[in-house]
Amino acid sequence: LGGLQPGDVTQRVKDAGLRGRGGAGFPTGVKWALVPMGPDAARPKYLVVNADEMEPGTFKDRWLLEGNPHLLIEGIILASFAIQAEISYIFLRGEYTVAQERIEHAIREACKAGYLGENILGSGFNLGLYLHMSIGRYICGEETALLNALEGKRATPRTKPPFPQISGLWGKPTIVNNVETLCNVPLIINKGADWYKSISKTANGGTKLFGVSGKVKSPGLWELPLGVTVGEIMDLAGGMRDGLALRGIIPGGASTDFLGPEHLDLQMDFD
Repeated sequence: LGGLQPGDVTQRVKDAGLRGRGGAGFPTGVKWALVPMGPDAARPKYLVVNADEMEPGTFKDRWLLEGNPHLLIEGIILASFAIQAEISYIFLRGEYTVAQERIEHAIREACKAGYLGENILGSGFNLGLYLHMSIGRYICGEETALLNALEGKRATPRTKPPFPQISGLWGKPTIVNNVETLCNVPLIINKGADWYKSISKTANGGTKLFGVSGKVKSPGLWELPLGVTVGEIMDLAGGMRDGLALRGIIPGGASTDFLGPEHLDLQMDFD
């Protein structure tokens, strides 16, 4: 916060090639750059964290929320600084009660340490962070439906345009990012774009949390370089249970195509 301007933070995230970890894979820095900046921009601006993880068989965000909430909070602060948002919300799946307790505790710790609130670390930047518990609908994972729910309305998707970056929460400029996306930001800022790109096997920068559920021997979650193959992930999960053959894999939620046994050498990245 002391050494970088908001545009510098956005540019580093662009240079790193960070893409949204919520499913769509849209370039994160490009998304931030669409927010109006300068003294004439509408106020307040909002950063909203999509923690409504309701895709069947997924648990990557839950692991981050429960296991390292301060990493998420640091990402929120940096992203909010980049778009000059004064208010941030974490929109959390209602069933994630353990995550709720740990996030609330972490927010109190961050406020006490001076990382949230007024004049953070003497920088002149202010940020309020609030936790909002969802009452639960699958469609809340779509960013505009999430915003409607946060406003107290029925969780139905909005017609675009206008896009949330221009007119989002309560009609003000808003960025919605996934939990895992924001957890990548502190590492990019601290270690640089070149380092971040170097730990990937493809042009898509960075690592990814890959969760495996279903009829495998060892269901679990692994942080792996983007570009790891389907077969390598399956090996970490111990392969199929004894007596069962692989028939199909859903690689990224209900909206993606099935992969079959012939795709074990396919690299898992956004492209």
